[in-house]
Amino acid sequence: MDQLYLLATLAGTRIAVDAREVEAVVRLTDISPVPGMGAHVAGLSALRSRVLTIIDVAALIRGQRTPTAQRSLAIISNISGHSYGLMVDTVSDICRVPEGELPLRGQLDPAWAAYARAIVEHEGHPWLLVSLAAFIEGGAAAQAA
Repeated sequence: MDQLYLLATLAGTRIAVDAREVEAVVRLTDISPVPGMGAHVAGLSALRSRVLTIIDVAALIRGQRTPTAQRSLAIISNISGHSYGLMVDTVSDICRVPEGELPLRGQLDPAWAAYARAIVEHEGHPWLLVSLAAFIEGGAAAQAA
C-alpha cells in the first residue's frame, strides 16, 4: 500500500495521520475560549470565513491543557460535517509509506488505546497511526462523563 501520511508529534509522541483525513495544517492565531466546555476544547477560531472548533488533543491524552504559548499548530479536518482544528506539537513531513500499516504490537500506553489504529514506519522510526475522528468521538465521551 502506497498511502500518504502526515507525520507529526502530539503530546510528545510521534503520530501518523492518513492524509485523506487532513484538509490543511495551519498556524493558530486567536482562539476564543468557550465557557463550560471540557479541557479538551481549547475554543473557537476562524479560518477562511468559517468557524473551527479547536481541540486540545494533548488534554485528552494527558488530562492537562496545553499552555497557551504552545498552541501554535493544528491539523484541520472535516469530521461528520463539522470543521475542527486538532492541535499538535509539530508537523514533520507528509510522505508515502510503501510498507503500509503494521499491526499494533507490544505495550501501548492506555491513554492512546482509543485513538491508535496501527503503526507505520518511516526512515526506521515507528509512528503511531491515529484517527482524527476518534479524537472527536473520545472528546465527546469525555465531555459526557
